[in-house]
Amino acid sequence: MANRIKLLKNTFTALISPMDSDGDLDKQKYHAFIRSQIEAGCGLVPCGTTGESATLSHQEHESVVRWCVDEAHQSTKKPFVLAGAGSNSTREAISLSVHVESLGADGILSVTPYYNKPTQKGLFEHYSAIAKAVQIPIVIYNVPGRTGCNILPETVSKLANKHENIIGYKAASGNLEQIRQVIEQTPDNFIVMSGDDGKTYDIMKMGGRGVISVASNIIPKQMVEFTQLMEAQKWDKAFEIHQKLLSIFNVLFIESNPGPVKFAADLMGIMDKTLRLPLVPPEETSQNSIRKVLRDLELIR
Repeated sequence: MANRIKLLKNTFTALISPMDSDGDLDKQKYHAFIRSQIEAGCGLVPCGTTGESATLSHQEHESVVRWCVDEAHQSTKKPFVLAGAGSNSTREAISLSVHVESLGADGILSVTPYYNKPTQKGLFEHYSAIAKAVQIPIVIYNVPGRTGCNILPETVSKLANKHENIIGYKAASGNLEQIRQVIEQTPDNFIVMSGDDGKTYDIMKMGGRGVISVASNIIPKQMVEFTQLMEAQKWDKAFEIHQKLLSIFNVLFIESNPGPVKFAADLMGIMDKTLRLPLVPPEETSQNSIRKVLRDLELIR
């Protein structure tokens, strides 16, 4: 496990899920898309928010993770597969986590329970129960804007010190001071990754290890270069790239993710923009903003 954990750094892609015109998962396009991500040097995160996990059935969740694991295992690069397996029900989160482990994923990305608004004690018990049920690494995913739940640095620290397979934290709160506290209060080998492309530079400069990225769905090579520069402590060059890509980081969240990135992927010929309800394509004004940014960066004509 320790050798694989070393791969949890730099750029991981929160993979969008290709769907056909009927809204069904497109297996062929998904395999091709994963191969392109692996070739660019990205780690893989299937069934996260960006993959529309909230709209997938358990059977579809299993299929997506299996397809991703199969491509990773066939590749000579052997990328780390960090599969989404969270739920607001601890029993369901455990069931998904056990299943993801059985499919061969390297680790689990486990979002804080949404809607329930558990206390910090409830969060501690939730993640402790998952940690006891599986052997593979667990990365806590904190995204209060979506879940209505914020896991505090002290709770993350308690979990990291209590369970050896709770090894990381995806930081998507937007609160840099809280993220700094997580880095300071957890063991040196605990892995903090940005969950927000636009804050990756700041988080890595504080000691973060990389990003679980939305932007890398459409600019994987640029994101890999960006994070590798920071790993090499080449902060001036990395900041130049940060400034250059900031417009795309921002426009991909002009509306709810993954609507904008799927629309951008469609414009770039990567995959169709089809989303599952209740998600819909971006409004026309947002579409125009996305087009302009892509043209300015010479990603489309």
